[in-house]
Amino acid sequence: MFFRNLTLFRFSPAVAKDLKRLDEALADHRLRPCGPLEMGTRGFVPPVGRGDEAALTHEVNKCTLLTVGSEEKLLPAAVVNDELQRKVQKIAEEEGRKVGGRERKRIKEDLLTELLPRAFVRSSRMSSYVDRKNGWLVLDTASRKSAENALTQMREALGSFPAVSLAPEEGPRALMTDWLATGKLPGGLVLGDECELRDPATATGAIARCRRQDLDAEEVKEHLRNGKQVFQLGLVFDDRMSFVLGEDLVIRKLKFLDVVMDELGDSQQDAAAEMDARFALLTLELERLLAKMEEWFGLPRPTES
Repeated sequence: MFFRNLTLFRFSPAVAKDLKRLDEALADHRLRPCGPLEMGTRGFVPPVGRGDEAALTHEVNKCTLLTVGSEEKLLPAAVVNDELQRKVQKIAEEEGRKVGGRERKRIKEDLLTELLPRAFVRSSRMSSYVDRKNGWLVLDTASRKSAENALTQMREALGSFPAVSLAPEEGPRALMTDWLATGKLPGGLVLGDECELRDPATATGAIARCRRQDLDAEEVKEHLRNGKQVFQLGLVFDDRMSFVLGEDLVIRKLKFLDVVMDELGDSQQDAAAEMDARFALLTLELERLLAKMEEWFGLPRPTES
């Protein structure tokens, strides 16, 4: 269970102490199936194992894994609108009158009541973990909306969870643009083979995307000389992981390299042991990376709840 994308929040030591009750707090917020007339539900599901008795958290070395699940009814607007149009047309033909806006709204509401119980249900899961030692909430998503939804679920369960968005003291865009332009990166960090450059002067400015590209190439430097700045940059950290870092400090396309995977080995005796080993490896590797990001961009941990 290795994360592929990372959206990050920070919290204070006082908040970390409160997170010790996380498993108890989540108990009343398990995911439940969609009711016949509900469009969707959201709640927590066991990150390891299945069933109503399975724990909703899994802890290794002060890092607690949890999973937010959701069920969503699939009822395309086109289907509803087509059925609505048929009913409106039938009334016009049989009763010889036009259907007004208020009546159309009532008919549509009746259609939803009729169609929802028969709609397909799409399930989704999103893993995350809290690092109480270092004050990080790490969510396996690049979507800000999905991250905020998960954070809302945690706040509802805990009553309060004052995790905050990253507020870098060093501008990520300017810093990454300098890394690419000069080739002078922090120790242990080297350029990958992917970047996205934009002209920040206008909202509709030119965009240059490079993939599987030597980022030291002259054509890349020419874009920078013409005023473009780095919005996403492929990087390799300590020859152990590769990723694409955005100017929003969201990490995308995270991949552990062979040297890390070799350390995992294949000696685990069962699924639970393998889960522990993978989660421990994930959190230890990311602990090192996030500590460096804190240093590069100035990401202090909040001191108050």
